[in-house]
Amino acid sequence: MIRAVVFDLDGTVVESAYEWPEIRRRLGAGSLPILSYLEGLAEPERSRKRAELESIEEEATHKAVLKDGIRELLAFLRQAGLKTALVTNNSGRNVSLLLRKFNLEFDWVLSRDSGLWKPSGAPLREALDKIQVLPQECCAVGDSPFDVQAALEAGIPLVFLIGRKRPAPAEARVQALDSLSELQETLGRLIRG
Repeated sequence: MIRAVVFDLDGTVVESAYEWPEIRRRLGAGSLPILSYLEGLAEPERSRKRAELESIEEEATHKAVLKDGIRELLAFLRQAGLKTALVTNNSGRNVSLLLRKFNLEFDWVLSRDSGLWKPSGAPLREALDKIQVLPQECCAVGDSPFDVQAALEAGIPLVFLIGRKRPAPAEARVQALDSLSELQETLGRLIRG
């Protein structure tokens, strides 16, 4: 039985203009996850590149628009009595700005400022602990392979990818959906049994 839904932010709740391959190139991250790459740098390079990332993120945050269907989906989940968590690799400052800008509420919000970030499952486990839900009692919603990896590592049995091509058969627990309204229909069927 689903008691909670854990959401990603950028690309899932809001549409943000990130060109990740270009950002990775600019920062010199290569194939490493950007936050892990930055963490491994020595000072002063770490602070300089972190400031560059924050500048890129701030610009994208100001241009972000709300994804179609998110308000309706969150209202539906609230009415159904499900808890919601937001877990993002974005900064706490940007998350607060976006939540205020779009007047959105979640039962728990976790940003990278916690020291935990995806693709690790640790931030999702932390969020589930805070909202007092077991991994098998929730599903995760995201838009990237990092979201899938983090959810599966956290033991979440069902992951929804929004606006992505169908996942490979090896990812049987991952369902690709075209929109948040399609997710709402799918969750409605799951909740009703």
